[in-house]
Amino acid sequence: QVQLVESGGGSVQAGGSLRLSCAASRYMPSNSCMAWFRQAPGKEREGVASFNRVVGISYADSVKGRFTISKDNAKNTLYLQMSSLNPEGTATYYCAADLGSNWCPYSRDHYPYWGQGIQVTVSS
Repeated sequence: QVQLVESGGGSVQAGGSLRLSCAASRYMPSNSCMAWFRQAPGKEREGVASFNRVVGISYADSVKGRFTISKDNAKNTLYLQMSSLNPEGTATYYCAADLGSNWCPYSRDHYPYWGQGIQVTVSS
């Protein structure tokens, strides 16, 4: 079992930055996938970025060049640095994880562990 706890959300003006954190309750294996998803009101949950020490890092096209995903293994914490935010970034952001995989799809069904979600609001 893994508990994931997100932090760092809030409100920011367009063009601003925020850093989200996701603390895992245990050590995550090197081939585990940890990912960020987001869900805007009335929309489907979508993948934003994923991290796997073996497979690598990926980003959704909509955030490439603006968001950076990273992980501190000593702290069992995943981060999402978000820059140049725009109002389309307003959503509830979720952290998700598995305990080992050869790939990290942006599919909700792939991830057995989820955080409770954290709100990010970007005003124009």
